[in-house]
Amino acid sequence: MTDANTPPTRGRLLVVDDQRNMRATTALLLRAENYTVFEAATGEEALAQLASGSIDLLLTDLKMEPMDGLTLLRRALEVAPRLQVIMMTAFGSIESAVEAMRLGAYDYVTKPFKESELRYRVERALERARLLRDVDNLTTDFNQRHGLSALVGRSAAMRELTTRLMRVAQSDATVLIQGESGTGKELVARALHAHSRRKARSFVPVNCAAISESLLESELFGHAKGAFTGAVKSRRGLFEEADGGTLFIDEVTETSPTFQSKLLRALQEGEVRRVGESTALRVDVRIVAATNRDIELEVRDKRFRQDLYYRLNVVALRVPPLRERLEDVPALAEHFLERANARSPNPKRLSAAAVSHLMSYGFPGNVRELENLVEQAAALAEGDELLPEDFPVRQGRMTPAHGTPSVAFLDGQGGALGRNASAGPTLAQVVEEAERHAITQALERHGVDLARVADELGVSSTTLWRKMKRLNLRPPSELARE
Repeated sequence: MTDANTPPTRGRLLVVDDQRNMRATTALLLRAENYTVFEAATGEEALAQLASGSIDLLLTDLKMEPMDGLTLLRRALEVAPRLQVIMMTAFGSIESAVEAMRLGAYDYVTKPFKESELRYRVERALERARLLRDVDNLTTDFNQRHGLSALVGRSAAMRELTTRLMRVAQSDATVLIQGESGTGKELVARALHAHSRRKARSFVPVNCAAISESLLESELFGHAKGAFTGAVKSRRGLFEEADGGTLFIDEVTETSPTFQSKLLRALQEGEVRRVGESTALRVDVRIVAATNRDIELEVRDKRFRQDLYYRLNVVALRVPPLRERLEDVPALAEHFLERANARSPNPKRLSAAAVSHLMSYGFPGNVRELENLVEQAAALAEGDELLPEDFPVRQGRMTPAHGTPSVAFLDGQGGALGRNASAGPTLAQVVEEAERHAITQALERHGVDLARVADELGVSSTTLWRKMKRLNLRPPSELARE
């Protein structure tokens, strides 16, 4: 048993050398530095110890019999691919040491070596081992949160989406994700990254609708010091931040033709030029773009460049709206309730009647709306079991919560329940009217202060301005001046 006053070990090392004195001396030196050190006289003995999977660093002599150091290196990395290896070699075998590094060794040290040099190289190798473990842990966490398990649903539509996603994930092909607001397009983009060869590098998202046109170019490409007012220092853009990883460009159809031409050039050339600089920088980035609009219609109406569309639409993924996969509602509701319970001292459970109740609704707000409904019910319900009356639904209609207009229930085929579907408003009209009402109410409360209006509605100022323009809405203070 380890004494309570003994400091914890700094790493587990294996020293392999067929010369007993050299092996023992090296091990003694490293034990004095509080490393846990094991010894092996042959390559076969070393491989048997490596099979336990608990060794952080292998130090092996190059010239050994019957298995030499290079053979041990190759076989050791087959057993433990993340193993760090330092080759110990005589001065005349430098070429062999370089070959060892080409085969995967981290470093080499020449005999006779100084104690300080060995300590330094061991510390560096173990630091690299720790960094790789951190990357593995972060990647595992990313996969758990953003992998295929995050795409909840077993419907045919979701199975088709995930099958296509996995087919394209390992390539570097540019992907265009299309789907209505609230369907989970960013989740799909993150799942693509989590299952790609770039998963150990950065996933960098940017929402074009949330950034003003004047700042979008600087945000993506970066800028030089003094390039414009307020540019007090040079700044890397998101293309550079995503180098080696994935850049997710959300709401790409919200950009202007001028910006689209610059984005097209960056994609074609594989390089970016910071605002205010003339030198181009090479970047290795996988592009995943997304839009909630009919992008082909945008191209036909000359609002989106056709050449950029073809550049982005190498592989198309469509995220189905929730009304097309109502059979996924129970699993999604349970998923959101589980997350809500994790933040609450009073966990709730869904009743079968509540699930049936939810499945009769068409969800114009898609998965995001369902998440909101479940979280609201979990927070406000008095009992331990969520019942139909705990959701803001009454007699086949969505009850106004916060003054929003009623929304008719839709059945699994998208028709209104209890009446002829052709007699009612379309889904787009219902959503538009809900947006108009919510914005109008917020404008009446905050007037010309659009920043507070946007904050209350949970959107960016740019998105609010675009919606107001589309809906032909103006602040009451402006109307009063007319």
